Amino acid sequence: MNKIEKIKVGISIGDCNGVGIEIILKTFLDKRMLDFCTPIIFGNTKLISTYKKDLHLDVQFNGIKYADKALNGKLNILNVWNEEIPVEIGKPTKIAGEFAFKSLESATNALNRGVIDVLVTAPINKDNIQSESFQFPGHTEYLEYKLNGESLMILMTDELKIGLITGHIPISKVSETITPELITNKVENLYTTLVQDFAISKPKIAVLGLNPHCGDHGVIGLEDDEIIKPTIDKIQETGKLVYGPFAADSFFGSESYKNFDAILAMYHDQGLAPFKTLSFGEGVNYTAGLDKIRTSPDHGTAYNIAGKGIASVSSFKEALFTAVKIYKTRKEYRSLTENVLKTAEKK
Repeated sequence: MNKIEKIKVGISIGDCNGVGIEIILKTFLDKRMLDFCTPIIFGNTKLISTYKKDLHLDVQFNGIKYADKALNGKLNILNVWNEEIPVEIGKPTKIAGEFAFKSLESATNALNRGVIDVLVTAPINKDNIQSESFQFPGHTEYLEYKLNGESLMILMTDELKIGLITGHIPISKVSETITPELITNKVENLYTTLVQDFAISKPKIAVLGLNPHCGDHGVIGLEDDEIIKPTIDKIQETGKLVYGPFAADSFFGSESYKNFDAILAMYHDQGLAPFKTLSFGEGVNYTAGLDKIRTSPDHGTAYNIAGKGIASVSSFKEALFTAVKIYKTRKEYRSLTENVLKTAEKK
């Protein structure tokens, strides 16, 4: 690929007391990573230099004041702030949350302006990042607020993609939140994502049930029979290959998931518990449904191993690869569909 055509990957540093900066720097120890993208870390050169020194990492970087001045073939660091901040490795501090947001906000604004092509986010602490400026359950909701579209959280590997009907909400609110409209919207969102972002022309989607054993015909809840199944039946009338509801307790253990391109879980842990059991450390969190692309590793701040130099880069590296791949696939899809429309107009 020509250097000028390299995809610009914006990277937010996450919580500086966690493993975020470590996994970012260790990812770019492999200089081949610079061959297919131009990375821009939204943070501070002093902070990154401290990490580099403490972890004895031989990685070179290029400090910049503006994101559009990033150099191809270099690991670029955009100075979002100039002041030094106290780092307390392994501790969730308020100041770490404050600067995690500064990094995220700056990177998101650059993504919105088209200065960067995709965003890869290092893990935040959902508690200490809360402030007057950030009052969201997590990255997904913040990005939906800042970007265009309706978000859909997808945890994915090459073989497994799990989307969520409901995301970061209390378990006590799940049942009342699930409606025919919500299910339909999430199915449409996932279907579109599979087509335009993963080049799957006729996706096959499984929907999990809400209650144990899908309610056992009303014995353990009515939602599966009265809301979920009728909604799926209605969606099937449009020609989409959507099936369910399937009992969640046996769906993954029986490897039924291998028969589908993607699965929709009813709530956060119903989807993430089996996903992380099957793929922890190798998976990617993808925020689908928006006009811009954001991915992240499938783990959190990992305070317990922060600063020890043992954090695995596998998931972060895969998040970066995935963001670039989705960007290319979506660009190709838009090009093909635009050409089809132009041809149709001429006729």
